[in-house]
Amino acid sequence: MSAPTDDIPSGWDCHVHVFDPAHPAQAGHYRPVLHDLPEIEQTAAALGVGHLVLVQPSVYGTDNALILHALAREPGRHRGVAVLDTAVTEAGLDQMHALGVRGVRFNLVSPVGNGPEAFRALAPRLKARGWHVQWYAKADQLAAIAELHQGSSLTAVLDHLAGLHAGVGEDDPAWTALQRLADQGAWVKLSGWYRLQAHAPYHVLHTHLQRVAQTLGDRLVWGSDWPHTAFHHDALPPYASVWRPVEQALGKARAARVRAAGALLYA
Repeated sequence: MSAPTDDIPSGWDCHVHVFDPAHPAQAGHYRPVLHDLPEIEQTAAALGVGHLVLVQPSVYGTDNALILHALAREPGRHRGVAVLDTAVTEAGLDQMHALGVRGVRFNLVSPVGNGPEAFRALAPRLKARGWHVQWYAKADQLAAIAELHQGSSLTAVLDHLAGLHAGVGEDDPAWTALQRLADQGAWVKLSGWYRLQAHAPYHVLHTHLQRVAQTLGDRLVWGSDWPHTAFHHDALPPYASVWRPVEQALGKARAARVRAAGALLYA
């Protein structure tokens, strides 16, 4: 797959969502408002970001129609991370791959998320396509994720700084679990600061961010988590404000490598 690159900024935002209030949503969750692909493309371009990873939000369950429709608008430009029913067909997986899906999200936080049982059922089919496994999990669940991935040959991608919130101490067992995952080839998304017991400008997380970078090396990507469902839709944080902590903690040169690394993980 390829797309014209003229006038498309080279940077990557590896964690955004698209929403349509007319699309059926799961019960027991937030009620989404309209935030579509053109909106985030325009917002991201101002920061030098032209490639997006559309992550299936838990509110839509395993109905990936919105992200697949968005990916089809300009084939090859963006990528997707789906949430799958274990009964998904081979043809369905092939269609998703052709549109740009490169991973499957497992959610241990949401009340309508999926977990280890689905991972075990889907693992052989994901491996066959070279897809990775994205985990939205808490810090104290990292050890269990490392155990699941042991011997699976599947790459783990850990959402939102691997759940390492501001209250995680320097001797917390989660750091040992993170090292084990790093040794297995895991990646971490530098994202979701406001989900980690932190408030703008997020300085409290800088030490965590630096330690994660030391542990993972260059297997880091950045995600804005746009449109920031932790906030009211009329009070969203400025897009650049969730990028700034990466530059401040890692320096501009290292941060630039992080923003470019999506091209490797989502090839």
